[in-house]
Amino acid sequence: MIRKQKEAIINELAVDLGKCVVAITTDYRGMTAKEMVQLRKQMHIHGVEYKVVKNTLMHFAAEKAGVKGLEQFLTGPVAIALGYDDAVKPAKILTDHIKAANSVLKIKGGILGDKVLSIADVISLATIPSREILISQLMGRLMAPVSALHYVLSSPLRGLVVVLQARAKQLEGA
Repeated sequence: MIRKQKEAIINELAVDLGKCVVAITTDYRGMTAKEMVQLRKQMHIHGVEYKVVKNTLMHFAAEKAGVKGLEQFLTGPVAIALGYDDAVKPAKILTDHIKAANSVLKIKGGILGDKVLSIADVISLATIPSREILISQLMGRLMAPVSALHYVLSSPLRGLVVVLQARAKQLEGA
């Protein structure tokens, strides 16, 4: 590669690392081209970039972007998943792909903000429900006290209505 091409790649990777919320490194040795294309399509659908990178170029890009801790994962063939809007999506896609396709893909680790993620951290990150589910759970929990208050406050009125209806029937029958 020409030096200008390398500089362009480093600049592009540095910008991507600066914008991303999470970066997860993987070892893709042994994956078929078909499997790699399938994984990239799946990631693209969810707004995640998956790039095969040279270790030296990624090292320089991480240094330029001010990302610390990524160097330890830059050994052997490396592909990196970059998530921009949701930190859970890349981890979930990778772990689901490994389970579903019985893939040889191996997660090396990653970066979430300033925190270095181990393999176990990435796997536990994948078990977190999606953002939409978490929001709906939060809304349900916020609505529970309001619903309970509504039930408690309307209960005496319902009791009064039942008593009045019973009395009306009693007077009709007499």
